[in-house]
Amino acid sequence: MRKSEVLAAESVACLNKALCHLKDIWEEIGIPEDQRLQRTNVVKNHIKGLLDMMITEEESLRTRLLSSIEACRKQLDTLCLELQLPPFEEERGVTMLQQEKEIRTQVEMLVKERTQRMQQLKALTERDQGLSDTLCSDPYALDPNAVPSLEQLDGFRQHIASQTTEKERRRAEFVGIKRQIILCMDDLDQLPETSFEKDIICEDQEAFCLSKDNIASLKLLLGQLEERKAENQAVCEAHREKIQELWDRLQVPQEERELFSEHMVVSKKKNLDALEAEGRRLMELKQLNMQNVTEAIRSEIAVLWEKCFFSSDQQQAFVPYYSNDFTEQLLGLHEAEILRLKQHYEEHKELFEGVQRWEESWRLFLELEKKATDPSRFTNRGGNLLKEEKQKAELHKSLPKLEKKLKAQIDVWEQEQAREFLVNGQKFLQFVEEQWELHRIEKENEKLERQLKKSKQIEVDMLYGTAVRTPTKRRFLGTTTPSKARKVPSVRTPGRSKPPLAGLQERNKENMGQVTGLGVPLQSGGFKTLASPQRNFSINSVASTYSEFARDLSKATNTKSKPDILNSTIAHL
Repeated sequence: MRKSEVLAAESVACLNKALCHLKDIWEEIGIPEDQRLQRTNVVKNHIKGLLDMMITEEESLRTRLLSSIEACRKQLDTLCLELQLPPFEEERGVTMLQQEKEIRTQVEMLVKERTQRMQQLKALTERDQGLSDTLCSDPYALDPNAVPSLEQLDGFRQHIASQTTEKERRRAEFVGIKRQIILCMDDLDQLPETSFEKDIICEDQEAFCLSKDNIASLKLLLGQLEERKAENQAVCEAHREKIQELWDRLQVPQEERELFSEHMVVSKKKNLDALEAEGRRLMELKQLNMQNVTEAIRSEIAVLWEKCFFSSDQQQAFVPYYSNDFTEQLLGLHEAEILRLKQHYEEHKELFEGVQRWEESWRLFLELEKKATDPSRFTNRGGNLLKEEKQKAELHKSLPKLEKKLKAQIDVWEQEQAREFLVNGQKFLQFVEEQWELHRIEKENEKLERQLKKSKQIEVDMLYGTAVRTPTKRRFLGTTTPSKARKVPSVRTPGRSKPPLAGLQERNKENMGQVTGLGVPLQSGGFKTLASPQRNFSINSVASTYSEFARDLSKATNTKSKPDILNSTIAHL
């Protein structure tokens, strides 16, 4: 049994007890029956009125609860719809009070959520409006009066972040362009003229509208200023080149040039005016120094002829170069020619530099080849011999590669220009082939010359007994081993007071038994006495070794000379 039912039973018992107590009092007093009935009816009506009042109040409470539940349900449905949430599912099997409390709590929570979302939307809308004003863009498409969803708020935040980044980028771009515009205007000595230019230079950069059109206009203005600045620089550079040429041709002192050095670097408006004035002054001086200027230009033309590998015919084709009638017309022809030569050199600079590299490499290669035939190079003690050999080998490899590269460049150039690429009036590749052929012929001639010289020397050796020793390795002092020391022979020849060279007897011991004096053994086994005692041959004239002499003799036998008198070391050959 519930406690409330127990309390109700106690209330009934209390009421019965109270009525019994009233009854006893009434009997003791002696209240008649009709009055008792009247008094009991009053008690009943009082109790009944009290209970009815209580019932009415409780029924009113029930009605209010039902009304609250219904109102909360409607509000809850509206909030779920506004917040784009799924419908609220009520818990089943709960009392009316629990149901009302649960629904009311959910409504309060959703109202708070809606309030927060609207506050966030308001803050984001204000930021977006500021960014839109700065970037001159359309506001974010979101109804400020409707409750946004969480996804919409996230998208709005991302849009704000993107706009903020774009604003910073455009701001940095604007600041950079503005700085460049100010520098260009300063270089051009120009003040802001249009309202847009004044807004850029004078207005607070935070107030400047960073729209795409304004940024594009900024870039356009900067481009125009840079173009004008580049034109000024080009004009100034042309004036500087002309002034430098005139300085060189007129031989202007260095002190005078240094006074003008500021204008030779900076290209502002005042510098341009100064350059123009200096150019006019130098042109007047040029008119007064026509011959000197013409001769100075001729020196420059000669240098360009050499750089462009002009042949003598090509050089002589410019007839004014050889004229001595120094007039303004002659000077004009020279100036036109040097401009043409400079343009010609710049157009073909890569080819000319390649040819120059080839010539320098070829010249170095020939020098190393010449050094290779120099006997004095063997006295080297600094390692230069090995370096030269290595350098020559590298040049021998690199020259064909460079020639191949130049050939490809020349082929392309000739196809584009529809004419031959000439160096000194001759096709370069033909010139290269001729150089290699001349080098080969020269090497063959040197080889033949050495062979002829050697053959003649052998003839002289066979006729007069004077042998040229082959260079041998030097011995270091104090390193001779006693066991390997050559014995000096005791044979003495007539007419000589000195003994023959040490070791000769050992080298020619197979022939020493046949030496009887100043005779020469013949192939028949006999000896032929020298015709005259004045011919004094000694063993010192014999070749350093038998094998070396035999090799030389085998080469000498191919010549037309047939000596009658031979040294004793060839008696058995």
